[in-house]
Amino acid sequence: MRTIRIHVDQPLAVGLELGLPAQAGEHVARVLRMAAGDPITLFNGDGHDYPAVIQAVGKRDVTVRVEAAVAVANESPLPLTLAQGVARGEKMDLIMQKATELGVARIVPLLTERSEVKLDASRAEKRLAHWRAVVASACEQSGRACVPEVSAALPLEAWLKGLATDGALRLALLPEGTQRASELRFTTAGGLLVVGPEGGLGSRDTTALTDAGFAGLKLGPRILRTETAGLAALAALQALHGDV
Repeated sequence: MRTIRIHVDQPLAVGLELGLPAQAGEHVARVLRMAAGDPITLFNGDGHDYPAVIQAVGKRDVTVRVEAAVAVANESPLPLTLAQGVARGEKMDLIMQKATELGVARIVPLLTERSEVKLDASRAEKRLAHWRAVVASACEQSGRACVPEVSAALPLEAWLKGLATDGALRLALLPEGTQRASELRFTTAGGLLVVGPEGGLGSRDTTALTDAGFAGLKLGPRILRTETAGLAALAALQALHGDV
């Protein structure tokens, strides 16, 4: 039987009764047609699943009661941050969804030299909320109980200036890269992976990354689209150094 998992952005505890968020409640009531007494699982990103039972179902309102707290141990031992040049249209949604399924720990949308997407303050806020919802939904589907952090879109230079010196391996997908995934050696700090937008990383981007200690990662002899490149790299790194 399929387990229905719902992300709830609030503290959860055994015995707590709460109403599901409006969109989730409508989906449970009108699409899934679940009823009082049906089991459902909640999670809030703290690393636990919270099995619950539906108490009441209205047209859009659903009340549930938390019955237990169960630790979920399916996070990758390789913490990876995907710093992705913002892509057009639905490509960014696809990247965030699949990166979450592949176990990424953090996603940073980057504005780079060749970025075609322009985000003013209002649009940036709406996109961030949308991206976070996409990631939470991907966690619902994939069984993750820790929700990857999604930061607000940042210019590449600003992101580089704020990086911590924590020992994380710094990598950028570059056609001229020479580092191969099989040759890398990670510490417990994991790694940072930079992927350019549709037009790739420009010369200023490459210089800034090199100055910040990023090595060029080479995946193979073919040039990959932005919506393919980061996901292929994450899959390779997880297979070689993580838990895939």
